[in-house]
Amino acid sequence: MTTELSPDALTEALARARRDYQDLTARGLSLNLTRGKPAPEQLDLSEELLSLPRGVHTSADGTDVRNYGGLQGLPELREIFAEVLQVPAGQLLAAGNSSLELMHDCLVHALLGVLPGATSRWVEQERIAFLCPVPGYDRHFALCERFGIDMIPVPMTAEGPDMDVVEQLVAEDPTVKGIWCVPKYSNPDGTCYSDATVARLASMNTAAPDFRIFWDNAYAAHHLTEEPVEIADLLAACDEAGNPDRAFVFGSSSKITMAGAGVAFFGSSPANLKWLLGHNAKRSIGPDKVNQLRHVQFLRDADGVRGHMERQRALLQPKFEAVARILDAELGGTGLATWTAPKGGYFVTLEVPDGCAKEVVRRATEAGIALTPAGATHPYGNDPRDAVIRIAPSYPSLAELELALEGLAVCVRLVGYEQQAR
Repeated sequence: MTTELSPDALTEALARARRDYQDLTARGLSLNLTRGKPAPEQLDLSEELLSLPRGVHTSADGTDVRNYGGLQGLPELREIFAEVLQVPAGQLLAAGNSSLELMHDCLVHALLGVLPGATSRWVEQERIAFLCPVPGYDRHFALCERFGIDMIPVPMTAEGPDMDVVEQLVAEDPTVKGIWCVPKYSNPDGTCYSDATVARLASMNTAAPDFRIFWDNAYAAHHLTEEPVEIADLLAACDEAGNPDRAFVFGSSSKITMAGAGVAFFGSSPANLKWLLGHNAKRSIGPDKVNQLRHVQFLRDADGVRGHMERQRALLQPKFEAVARILDAELGGTGLATWTAPKGGYFVTLEVPDGCAKEVVRRATEAGIALTPAGATHPYGNDPRDAVIRIAPSYPSLAELELALEGLAVCVRLVGYEQQAR
């Protein structure tokens, strides 16, 4: 990655970077690029939700949404998101506002109960391991750490996880019980899984009969271009391959409507759905159906989701364009960084020279620019190369984002040239 400068040019570049950094720290900035939260303007698009359901309290099938029951969620809401998440409405569950909560519960129920296809509870087995494509989502890794599940890093390619590595690991080791996947506009690098990758995941031989793909389709509708990327239907592919119980599909409306009052979804085979509903019946008498009815009235149908996401795109796309423009202007041609150009999702991955990410984050923090900790994109917070930094452009205003990116570029140049000068 790094372009070596002549000694004189390096001395001049380093001196300039130090001056720029001194000016940066003197500005007293307080900017944040840490988490992929919707901006207030995005949340404003769903303000109407707060005035719904306007006196209506029955769902399409006559259920009184004010009362207990309806553990699977409103049928009409499941119909709306069935197309978005590529899950038949009858095999979809609509729950509370957090898909992460559903992933947590699936792990707990697999540990303490018996999954379809399993011979015993996971907690009774000596070792449980998950494959973790890297760079990946830190909250997936945190769940594994929470429950003592070993994490095995798997490199990402332009088509998804390296399937040669995945197929070898799952075929050889029965303790490998699952893989984390963000298949569309992956967090944090924006990768979209190819049809071939989906087919191989669905049909591969696994030593564990209870192997599960945790398919976190968090950005299914979150496009940044006029031509949305489409991915293959994993649930259908698993069924066709004779592995109908292999996939757990997760999604939510949290970055579609209101993050604090969205609806989360779980989709899978009839056997897996029965398994989860059976366990959930012991912890809940039903989800917030009033909020689900709000979403039905507000979104109306799958076309309504698409139209709403076009309005979201109008707010997000300029921010991602600013990331590309500023990084290219400030770091292009230096050899000090590369970055992704995602077609959707919420993140940009910045790669700096090996051994520099932690120091870049430290310098940025000292200058008042908060970044996700270096290493957060890898299991146990350990990026072996110390090179990956996740940028979350969504929440700041465009003006704040531009300031933060310009400051981040200063930090990359300073740390990069300091490393070259050693």
